[in-house]
Amino acid sequence: MRLKSILLSATAGILTSFPVLAEILDVEKDELKFGFIKLTDMAPLAIAYEKGFFEDEGLFVTIEPQANWKVLLDGVIDGTLDGAHMLAGQPLAATIGYGTKSHIVTPFSMDLNGNGITVSNEIWDEMKQYVPKDADGKYIHPISAKSLKPIVERYKDEGKPFNMGMVFPVSTHNYELRYWLAAGGINPGFYTKDNISGQVDADALLSVTPPPQMPSTLEAGTILGYSVGEPWNQAAVFKGIGVPVVTDYEIWKNNPEKVFGLTKEFTEKYPNTTLALTKALIRAAQWLDADDNANRAEAVEILSRPEYVGADYDVIANSMLGSFEYERGDKREAPDFNVFYRYNATYPYYSDATWYLTQMRRWGQITEAKPVEWYEQVAKDVYKPDIYLKAAEMLIEEGHIKAEDIPFGTDGYKPATSDFIDGIEYDGKKPLEYLEALKIGLKDSAS
Repeated sequence: MRLKSILLSATAGILTSFPVLAEILDVEKDELKFGFIKLTDMAPLAIAYEKGFFEDEGLFVTIEPQANWKVLLDGVIDGTLDGAHMLAGQPLAATIGYGTKSHIVTPFSMDLNGNGITVSNEIWDEMKQYVPKDADGKYIHPISAKSLKPIVERYKDEGKPFNMGMVFPVSTHNYELRYWLAAGGINPGFYTKDNISGQVDADALLSVTPPPQMPSTLEAGTILGYSVGEPWNQAAVFKGIGVPVVTDYEIWKNNPEKVFGLTKEFTEKYPNTTLALTKALIRAAQWLDADDNANRAEAVEILSRPEYVGADYDVIANSMLGSFEYERGDKREAPDFNVFYRYNATYPYYSDATWYLTQMRRWGQITEAKPVEWYEQVAKDVYKPDIYLKAAEMLIEEGHIKAEDIPFGTDGYKPATSDFIDGIEYDGKKPLEYLEALKIGLKDSAS
């Protein structure tokens, strides 16, 4: 296919300047190893590999699952891995020195949405009395954490901890669970310089559990609920041990989720390789959403293989094919539960980075107030739309994607939005005002 493109370009004459031939990158490193965690949203990596998109760019890639997010990040930092499927908060946290210190960047956002919050059957049985129903007797979504608050208060009165799981301190799952709880009047606790548990002054106690272990930990009673990506919410439904009560789409419509992370050193040492892998990932994302998700059934089959997510086909399909099941039998349409390409999902927006930084500050992971300029600078230090746009331009010239799918001309900030469960407006250019507007959390003066 590539040879055909070269020949077609050559026959077009000198005036064309050989546009396709010019896009063939001389990659500096062609053998690469990438890491991932067993979650549905690692799909762009699996598809880029299985569909030959990496090979089309002259890259010979190995993809390996990692034990947990810390092991994955450490592997990228020490060079054991060349890059990885990462929590969006990981490159930001590493770059500012929260936890491990290392300058990690991302030229590619892997997806939107894809997470949920699940509670045990017993907790759901108690919550139901506080959740309104529609005329058909179905529970009205989104379900507010206000329906959980009386139960959390009862646990406190009885001197019992209300334990919940999330996957990592700087994960979207941690911030989404905290956002949902706080919007319902439940304090999820704070991080401090002296106490990094995140449980200071907490009504509900959040702690780390690796994603694939969430259902078994819930079943054992160690936790009463959790926030995680798919397929581990649907796994609880299939096992009959828990009920997903809210999705992250309902907490924040079309929220950014994972990114592809690399060290800054890698991108500077291997610029063509970075462009090439970004091109392959953009093509994979486009394939995943093409023709109204026509390829999703094939994607589910690929993801169900043991070398990737390794969950049953039906469990992965329950969310990847445009639906989401809450209580067993309550299956609802959710066409945007997983988004990989549409809505500019792959573009690394500065405003996405800034939201994560506001949540780090809100809950005390960033221990001191920062000016607006700091948020802007960190976002630009980590998110690299220039690499993304160069890769996209090449793909457009090659005929793989359409120019209208790429947000050329953006300043990197999405328009302000109130598409949150509490209706509070977020403007990525006004992080301090946003922090002030949130009812529970640390405040910084916007003046």
